[in-house]
Amino acid sequence: MLQAASIVTAGADNYRELLLRLEPGDTLLLQPGVYKKGLPVHQLQGNKDKPIIIMGQTNGPLPVFSARSGHNTISIINASYIVIRNLELDGQGVAVDGVKCEGHADWAHHITLENLVINGHGNNQQTVGISTKCPAWNWIIRNNTIWGTGTGIYLGNSDGNAPFVGGLIEHNLITDTIGYNLQIKHQNARPQIPGMPSEPSITIIRHNVFSKEKGAAAGPLARPNVLVGHWPVKGSGSKDTYEIYGNFFYLNPTEALFQGEGNIALYNNLFVNGHGDAIRIQPHNDIPRAIHIFYNTIVTPETGISIISGQGSENYVQHVSANMIFASKPIAAKSQESNTIGKKEDAVDYLVKPFAPLGAMNLYPKVTNIKSHPVNTSNFRVFKDWDIDFNKRKRNEFSRGAYGGEGINSGWLLQIERKP
Repeated sequence: MLQAASIVTAGADNYRELLLRLEPGDTLLLQPGVYKKGLPVHQLQGNKDKPIIIMGQTNGPLPVFSARSGHNTISIINASYIVIRNLELDGQGVAVDGVKCEGHADWAHHITLENLVINGHGNNQQTVGISTKCPAWNWIIRNNTIWGTGTGIYLGNSDGNAPFVGGLIEHNLITDTIGYNLQIKHQNARPQIPGMPSEPSITIIRHNVFSKEKGAAAGPLARPNVLVGHWPVKGSGSKDTYEIYGNFFYLNPTEALFQGEGNIALYNNLFVNGHGDAIRIQPHNDIPRAIHIFYNTIVTPETGISIISGQGSENYVQHVSANMIFASKPIAAKSQESNTIGKKEDAVDYLVKPFAPLGAMNLYPKVTNIKSHPVNTSNFRVFKDWDIDFNKRKRNEFSRGAYGGEGINSGWLLQIERKP
């Protein structure tokens, strides 16, 4: 019999029965094997100190959940304080999502998804690796590998009525999606739900690898690697912010690498594109508001950073500072200072190996005898880890771009793998 705060081992034949009986503090440990009946996380409630954990073994083969027609593989309805880790979700080309917070749910909060491998969910562009379609807050999406899906992660609903609030999305690899690697939808007026944050919240997107090197849709269906929509335009949530840092954005043959509106701080990222633009800030469902773009390194043949403000944006600070940008049009923005800019081909004069293949590519600054003036950091000291560079090291006050030093890069050399 299942006791409170217990570890229960389950297999493909009995896990559904045990799932229904989980209490706060319980761990359901799933053995390796093929699971064909999905994982319905419905009405399960852990608590802050005793979450419910559903997991495969830390070492060894992962349990494999095979998609089945008509049912999202991991279905979440009115659940809270749940940790799901160490599973593989095989979509098998079926038109269902890997993980979905269902649209008819009232809410789902404090959900942690980590060390999941999600593949084969590429039936069409609307087939998603991880999706929320109900009000969701305090989610952690961490250390997952998502490849070959229609859309990698899609948070919120297309009508703006399923807010995603206060999330942490970190150390994921999302690659070769038809549409977005990641999209967070715009938000209408925030509903009043007990427990949902009402004070200004931050959604953090950090240390991920976003690549659309293969399989991207073209024409009207082309999508950026990442798109973030606006927060509620007034009232609760209107002062929420995206803090997006330490990510590697790589290749998009049909669109920009990043697009956004609302309140955004975008910093300490690397952007490498072979065809189009790197960063576009522009109206989508509303307007760009407070925009801070700093300490990024960008190599692209077209536009590096463009800010198209829209009517009403003049009331907000929109600032581009201390980036290294090598593009045919480095910056199209009104407020800019302390950036190092040049044409794409000029990158070899400033960066160690900007055009080498992955594994050898090195966007670290070369040693220079030119002494820059210190960067004015007053606009971005409020943002988390603002002075920690792409390698997670303290940067010096003269540095530009994603790295905080020059000469020898002793950090991670860029690959299509999870950033260590």
